[in-house]
Amino acid sequence: MQLSDESLRRILAGFSARRILVLGDLMLDEFLWGKVSRISPEAPVPVVNITRESYYPGGAANVARNLREYTPHTRIVGRVGADRYGCQLLELLAASGIDTSGVLRDASIPTTVKTRVIARNQQVVRVDRERNAPLAPAQVEETATEIARAAAEVDAIVVADYGKGFLNQRLADEICRLARERRVILTVDPHPHTSLSWPGATAIKPNRAEAFLAAGMTATDPVSPPESDGPLLEAGRQLLDRWMCGFLLVTLGEDGMLLLEAGRPPFHIPARTREVFDVSGAGDTAIAVLTMALSAGAAPREAAALANCASGIAVGKLGTATVTIEEMAAALERD
Repeated sequence: MQLSDESLRRILAGFSARRILVLGDLMLDEFLWGKVSRISPEAPVPVVNITRESYYPGGAANVARNLREYTPHTRIVGRVGADRYGCQLLELLAASGIDTSGVLRDASIPTTVKTRVIARNQQVVRVDRERNAPLAPAQVEETATEIARAAAEVDAIVVADYGKGFLNQRLADEICRLARERRVILTVDPHPHTSLSWPGATAIKPNRAEAFLAAGMTATDPVSPPESDGPLLEAGRQLLDRWMCGFLLVTLGEDGMLLLEAGRPPFHIPARTREVFDVSGAGDTAIAVLTMALSAGAAPREAAALANCASGIAVGKLGTATVTIEEMAAALERD
């Protein structure tokens, strides 16, 4: 299949009418920006003088934030704690125009917060505040009902599993059933430690390490070119059989992405990245654009190329960043 930037731009033009449902673990990303002028006398660590703070939706909430760049029809189902961070996250989502009516407020858990300290355009340290806990049985049923209601009104469902306890096999089975019945696109950004099955998903997007872990194989050193990486191809073959999905899109960092489909040769998309500042959130950008493209009628290779383009732009930004259609169009024109 010949890919042209003209065809990719036509796909971008169809994004705005798509209706997307996001499911998964919701987080709040806190960024503390500062300057380093000395080393602490207490320990060999830098002293960061904080000059400003910023807050962004994280995890599945960042996927929704990315999607909102492309379509006003974005809704999210997930869980936050009944605390000030949960309120802050819901306010950020609502301010972006994202439908949060399906979000659970759970007083038994804190909202997951990931704090990154940034100095001199580099991340100095990350501090996580979280407690992983499964949904209670009543919450599972309430969530399944909400997913069924939302799935009747969307063109695509994207699942972002961060392993914090919101998703389980009962919900995964219901999501897959609804996607089949409604004939909507279903994409999944999996978490290897949850070992959830997604039969019939349109696409699943693990990174290289996650692919080996999910396949129960020992990770090997990358091989160039990636389409000749025998161990990775074997891991992909096993996952295609196990997950019974349409295709796998394995993200490879600086080596781009590898598209794997049953019965077709592997397709490598080289990275478009020029300079890497911050990889946080790049995977969220990739799954968001992949889903948008597929729902807009893109073939797997076209959708993967656009996802690769968007993630390359995202890592060139500091913080949990989104990527606009204009930025993608400009990158396609430039390259």
